[in-house]
Amino acid sequence: MPVSDYLVTIGLEVHCQIKTNTKMFCGCETSFADEPNTHTCPTCLGLPGALPVLNEFAIERTILSGMLLGCTTPPTVVWDRKNYFYPDMPKDYQITQMDLPLCLGGGVPLYDHNYPKDAQKDIANPGKIVKLNRIHLEEDVAKSTHLANSTLIDFNRAGTPLMEIVSEPDLDSAEETFAYLKSLQQILIAGGISDADMDKGQMRCDVNISVRKNESDPLGTKIELKNMNSTSAVRRAIYYEVARQCAALDNGETLVQATWRWDEDLSETQEMRTKEDAHDYRYFADPDLLPVTTADYLKKVRPLVPELPHEKSARFQSELGLTPYDASVLTSDFHLCQYFEAAEVEAKTSGKKVANWIINNLLGLLNEKSLAITDSPVGPEKLAGILNLLEANTLSGNQAKDLFAALWEAPEKDPATLAKELGFEPADNSALDGIIDEVIAANPDEVAAIKGGNEKLLNFLTGQVMKASRGKANPKAATDALRTKLL
Repeated sequence: MPVSDYLVTIGLEVHCQIKTNTKMFCGCETSFADEPNTHTCPTCLGLPGALPVLNEFAIERTILSGMLLGCTTPPTVVWDRKNYFYPDMPKDYQITQMDLPLCLGGGVPLYDHNYPKDAQKDIANPGKIVKLNRIHLEEDVAKSTHLANSTLIDFNRAGTPLMEIVSEPDLDSAEETFAYLKSLQQILIAGGISDADMDKGQMRCDVNISVRKNESDPLGTKIELKNMNSTSAVRRAIYYEVARQCAALDNGETLVQATWRWDEDLSETQEMRTKEDAHDYRYFADPDLLPVTTADYLKKVRPLVPELPHEKSARFQSELGLTPYDASVLTSDFHLCQYFEAAEVEAKTSGKKVANWIINNLLGLLNEKSLAITDSPVGPEKLAGILNLLEANTLSGNQAKDLFAALWEAPEKDPATLAKELGFEPADNSALDGIIDEVIAANPDEVAAIKGGNEKLLNFLTGQVMKASRGKANPKAATDALRTKLL
């Protein structure tokens, strides 16, 4: 059977580090790219006699994540030990949550603009919300770097507060999985939960994939792809693994539940080990940590729920007149959205014009320079200053673009002052009126044609006014004045 005749079912376990100053069960500083093994203590090294102490901020942020995603929080939650032997967990167990996690249920909305570009015109289930099973809080393990004949272990990461966001088997394709990861990432960043940078290991996922022939069949044998840290790699890995499983079934092979890995260099999945079930980890309640009642946390966190990306997008469209495309571009990046909102407040023009300038001018230059919006030398208040000069007819459109380019090189300058230095001072009304009269007198044939109904020639006369004024006339004001005199 071709792959298209099989039904694909995908579930995700997303591991996301919470943005905290200290680790989950000790006071060690959380860090990235510091010297290895410089942020450790007896607790995160698992030394005998060291006892864990809860990071309440991490608990609050996990509950907040649940609120962002429509989860419920049980009145009481408990902490469990997940027992296994591996070099990245020196005490041979991980403190986590099994039966009573902090968050249950909920869902992740799939934003259309987060699908791969080549799939956005043919979204199978627009507006889909992927159901969640749970979000539990645990400690991260150490970072392992595997060499040819040895493994390096960095315990700086060990003990970092880590949420595991577990979906139901509710995804149907690599494209939906791609959109899920992007959408979840945006929501967590908007809530201030995490920077969710997959390149830095702050967000990674395990992908559970199975295939079956008919809707009425039970779910197929689950294969888990472990520790994926790139949305594009996840998409490629799913395509490969689905094809592999379908081919195996077509050949009469029996799939065995197992954990596999994605080899980016070979572009293939490779088996690591047969998959453990929950009973293999011998979960039991951690005797060093008491159950936690959540009522006070819920009360504290509820006012912190922010406006989510899809809510901002809807508001930008209804209140500011943005198109769905403009709104999706601006809300797709938390810092870009902040920039737009700051500029829109300062600008004495429409939100639509602010959005156009950011999308068509600012983003273009940022992309050309390979810069993030947070690195833009032209801040939102300076961009608003350019737009205010444009709205006041002090600048023409081309002059505004020239001013923007000059401000990029000298961002410390005031836009109005820099405009004067560039000679972008508008002609006064009396001088402009005289120039217009001269242009009308010098172009009798065009004037006659305009009066005869050919209004397109107004653009020609406007160009003559701009030339005579050495670019100081505002094109719109010149056109309006010409129309008043001739029609």
